[in-house]
Amino acid sequence: MSAEAARQERLLAVLDERGIDAMLVTGGANVRYLTGYVGSNGIAVIGRRGRLLLTDSRYAVSAREQVRDAEVVVGSRDLLKDVAERLAEVAGGGRIAVEAEDLTIARHERLLELLDGAPTEPTRGIVEALRMVKDAGEVAAMRRAAAAVDRALARVLAAGIVGRTERAVAFALHEAMLEEGATEPSFATIVAAGPNGARPHHVPGADAIPAGTLVVIDLGAVVDGYCSDMTRTVATGPLPERLEEAYGVCLAAQEAALAAARPGMTGAELDAVARGRIADAGHGDHFGHGLGHGVGLEIHERPGIRPEGADVLAAGMAITIEPGVYLEGLGGVRIEDLVVLTEDGREVLSTSPKQLTTVE
Repeated sequence: MSAEAARQERLLAVLDERGIDAMLVTGGANVRYLTGYVGSNGIAVIGRRGRLLLTDSRYAVSAREQVRDAEVVVGSRDLLKDVAERLAEVAGGGRIAVEAEDLTIARHERLLELLDGAPTEPTRGIVEALRMVKDAGEVAAMRRAAAAVDRALARVLAAGIVGRTERAVAFALHEAMLEEGATEPSFATIVAAGPNGARPHHVPGADAIPAGTLVVIDLGAVVDGYCSDMTRTVATGPLPERLEEAYGVCLAAQEAALAAARPGMTGAELDAVARGRIADAGHGDHFGHGLGHGVGLEIHERPGIRPEGADVLAAGMAITIEPGVYLEGLGGVRIEDLVVLTEDGREVLSTSPKQLTTVE
């Protein structure tokens, strides 16, 4: 059985438990997860009486190559009419689930008109919950994506960053990731020097990177559809005492969370490990975001590793562990690894050095 067929069976088991006869899957990552289809216009219909992937003629050839365990139906650019014509046979007149977090109100209303009163049930997070636990193929792809990032970062740092603009370094990282095997970055690369490092989602600008400060570099790659995510913070010379201290606090918190990460704990419990270390060092007000998040076909997935994170961690989940200490007006530090949980602990996919490194 292929990975996609196994995923469809897991979905059908969930639908059976809920008394649902078929599911209309419209979220792009969910469609790819269940069928292998990669394109901008595709809808999957999964039920006991049939499994369909509907797309239009622009993707007909590629869809037939990508999809092995669902019937490929080539329709019009507007797929809802084609979907409605096939849903009745797949659902057998029973209940039809739709993805409430993806299907717009307007498209749902139109679907109801086309179905002529057939019942639909808005659902949330069904496929996303299945995606939390990665199979061996998914982990292998993420391992390759993490390795591409490690190699790209090493290349760019070796060429030097002092005096270059944040934007130029970000572009160099983008190019290096592609040369190292990525199909694209998994998000817009962050390069934040000096005071800009206190902005967790800083947009690289035209400022030249100075000596004697910290530079936060957050980057990720996509390989075979799967994302990686890593942050390293480097020095560009001797640091002010507060920045050097902040780095030590962040690194200790990150390594403590790595050591603690294992199946059975909640995202909130793991977050508390790092957050407590940072608070004990007097920087509780300088760490505002969550400790991490799930990664997979999308750069931000479940589970959430944050104070309110209720998901219980399990073997096969891929998560980030990324505490930060941000000192407004001075600079910041964030250290992030991509981690896959195993039955007895974790595998760290990010291998770039974490000890404070000086780059000229």
